[in-house]
Amino acid sequence: MTISVAPGPGTREGTRTGTDASTDSLTAPDIPWNLVIWNDPVNLMSYVSYVFQSYFGYSESKANKLMMEVHRKGRSIVAHGSKEQVERHAVAMHGFGLWATVEKASGGNGGNPKKSGGSGQGKGKRG
Repeated sequence: MTISVAPGPGTREGTRTGTDASTDSLTAPDIPWNLVIWNDPVNLMSYVSYVFQSYFGYSESKANKLMMEVHRKGRSIVAHGSKEQVERHAVAMHGFGLWATVEKASGGNGGNPKKSGGSGQGKGKRG
C-alpha cells in the first residue's frame, strides 16, 4: 500500500535545501576586478587613446594619461568592476586589437580610481 499526500491550499510548493547559502559563499560579486591594458609593439599611441575615448567615453586628457601609462610602465589599469563586466571589456579590447587581461583587484591601489584610471563606467556604448 502506498500513501500519497497532496499539498494543501496553504502549502508552498518547493522546499529550500540550503544550497542557496552554500553557493553564495562560493561567489563574491562585490570583489572588484581590474582591466589591465598592456603595452605592445603594434598599436600606435594615438590609436590606444582613441579606443579609450570611444569605448569607455573617457575625455581626451584622461585617455592620453592612461595611454602614456601603458607606454611608459608597460601596463595600466583602465577600468574596474565586477568580474563579468571587466571580462566583457577585455573581450572588447581584444576586438580593437589591444592586449588586455583581467586581474583581481588588490587591497592596495588596485581598486583606487584615482590611482588606477577610473571605474570604466564612462559613456561607452558597450559598458
